[in-house]
Amino acid sequence: MLEKLGNIVKFITKYFSVWIILGVVAAFYNPEPFKPLAKYVPYCIMAVMLSMGLTVSINDFKLVFSRPKDVFWGIVLRYMIMPFIALLLTKVLNLPPAIAAGLILVGCSPSGVASNVMTFLARGDTALSISVSTINTIIAPVITPFMFAYLAGSIVSVDASAILMDILKIVLIPVFLGAVIRGFASEFVDKIMPVIPIVSVIAIFITTSSGFALSANKLIDVALIAFVAVILHNVLGLATGYWAARGVGMPHFKAKALSFEIGMENGGLAMALALAHLAPLAFIPAAIFNLVHNVTGPMLASYWREQEEKKEMAEREQKTLQS
Repeated sequence: MLEKLGNIVKFITKYFSVWIILGVVAAFYNPEPFKPLAKYVPYCIMAVMLSMGLTVSINDFKLVFSRPKDVFWGIVLRYMIMPFIALLLTKVLNLPPAIAAGLILVGCSPSGVASNVMTFLARGDTALSISVSTINTIIAPVITPFMFAYLAGSIVSVDASAILMDILKIVLIPVFLGAVIRGFASEFVDKIMPVIPIVSVIAIFITTSSGFALSANKLIDVALIAFVAVILHNVLGLATGYWAARGVGMPHFKAKALSFEIGMENGGLAMALALAHLAPLAFIPAAIFNLVHNVTGPMLASYWREQEEKKEMAEREQKTLQS
């Protein structure tokens, strides 16, 4: 029974992007059935954060003390690069206020859980990725609302304290609760862990489709410029994250981790905050980002993994020739 359930979960998660795209298309052409789902978005993101908390262990924090310099750069570069790339793009592309605010909100959000998976697939420093993601998520209630208010306050009205309270409720409390459950019932958590990924799929499906439904009537007017802005934001984030990490002295192995930590955002959180505190159209950059980084992330991870495999093959051939 569990094996069949596991296979179903694998199938659903494997085609994650397909389900999201289908939901977006359906919500665009027939928005009314999807609009009521918007009220469940905060609960969906809380479920995702609870799932993340279930994966947190004490080992995630040991790295902070054993390799503080690496974690420090992961945190500093994360919040220095993406928010300001977003701000630059709003100026260069002359984005409409709502789209500009939404893009900046994405940039100010913490890194997403998907960055850990991509780092693992790319054979990067997974331990560093997990530690940086965890710490960035924990400090997000302080940094995200006030950085967003600072960068976007001249574009739209921002209530930083309200955003702070929402992040505490949506992010910090569920993550903390998940970590507590993990600590007291680790065997139970291990048993249910194979089916946990489906929670994220359902949550992001509801969040994305409901957001597109709310903004469907205005989407055509901004879709192209929004896609261009988001793709540039994501690609520049991945590239700048990698080279910034190399610039502060990190080897390729660690720089791959920071590339994903910086270039891949918690789009779900940005979507929830945009729906709660901004105009419906501000939701669009976060929704598009969720689609885009689930394409560019695996592409980059596959490329780096292939490079590692080619390197290993060449080394084996060299050893064979020498022997």
